[in-house]
Amino acid sequence: MKQLNYDFKNKDLLALALTQSGVDSKHNNERLEFIGDRVLGLTVAAMLYDMFPNEMEGDLARRHAMLVSTDTLADVATELGLANMLRHGHITAGRVRHILANAMEAVLGAIFIDGGFEAARAVITDLWRDIAARDVVAPKDPKTALQELVQKCSGGVLPEYEYMNPIGASHSPVFKVRVSAMGVTATATGASKKEASSAAAAELLKILAI
Repeated sequence: MKQLNYDFKNKDLLALALTQSGVDSKHNNERLEFIGDRVLGLTVAAMLYDMFPNEMEGDLARRHAMLVSTDTLADVATELGLANMLRHGHITAGRVRHILANAMEAVLGAIFIDGGFEAARAVITDLWRDIAARDVVAPKDPKTALQELVQKCSGGVLPEYEYMNPIGASHSPVFKVRVSAMGVTATATGASKKEASSAAAAELLKILAI
């Protein structure tokens, strides 16, 4: 399991970062998440600029989008064991990774408040650099990859996305999306339409690759 490699001077900040709004509507991690999102975005952008000096803006942007995505944040949070420390209310299945991602951003925001930008930058670089180095070629988001595959194999016909009615509580809905292409269908859920459609596209890519 990965280590955070940071000692908080103010332990209350870490506790706050791990408190979801379902537990405390007033004292929760949403403000820290707001800060952490910005610190992560800037740090990852600067890191990619140094790591891939020959890539154009579009390639860097795709790498950046993958590294700050809900999936990557949730993966890092899981490796750090944040799921076992998070204080949360009722979580529907479709929002587990979304809430883990938010908590990860909040922890980064808490480090920034507690120790400043350089402390946060060091933690992010330590946790994200190996992930960034995995792809020799800049990755494509699942929807773009699916569209290119389908257009290549079916004479320009685009995938069709069907957005179903969200389920769950109004304050934390779970979105469900079905995508169809080349006579095959896949369905996925997510905390937003964008997240659900991306997940559905990824599932269909797995099926079409078989």
